[in-house]
Amino acid sequence: MPKLFIRTLTALLLIATSAVFAHQQKTAISTVLFNPRTENIEVMHRFSLHDAEHAVRHIFGKNADIIGSAKTQQQFSGYVSKRFAMSKEGGQSIPLKSAGFEIEGKFFWVYQETAEPEQLDNLVISHNALRDLWPSQINTINVEGKGDIQTLTFEDSIELLKVEFGHH
Repeated sequence: MPKLFIRTLTALLLIATSAVFAHQQKTAISTVLFNPRTENIEVMHRFSLHDAEHAVRHIFGKNADIIGSAKTQQQFSGYVSKRFAMSKEGGQSIPLKSAGFEIEGKFFWVYQETAEPEQLDNLVISHNALRDLWPSQINTINVEGKGDIQTLTFEDSIELLKVEFGHH
């Protein structure tokens, strides 16, 4: 129980801290949710809209407009999807399909999903969105719905991280 409390508190502090700064945050928070109702793995990536605005101009050109252009929004969603991957420990990829994207307040959300594979003891995850632009970019992932919440942090030169699921 204390680990869950500390992780939840840490996540809330990260979210609260990010709201204080008006400049680029260079942080993204994602959730990998094992949904027992649908038996899907649902992935939700949340980027600061301010960061996304700067990123699309670097990636797609100075006229890219993530707020006013559905095309730019689709391009950014595709960019994020190509830089996030999950696999089983042996290297067997778990393909994700796009489930949409949206602007909500000061955030740009990208959604992905897949059916939950049978006999999944672990997940190996890569999350490099915006890290090719900004080496200081930190991508945090909370894995929920399969035991205790587990948090992964992609920063510095970290490219792959693994979560393990206990047997109940």
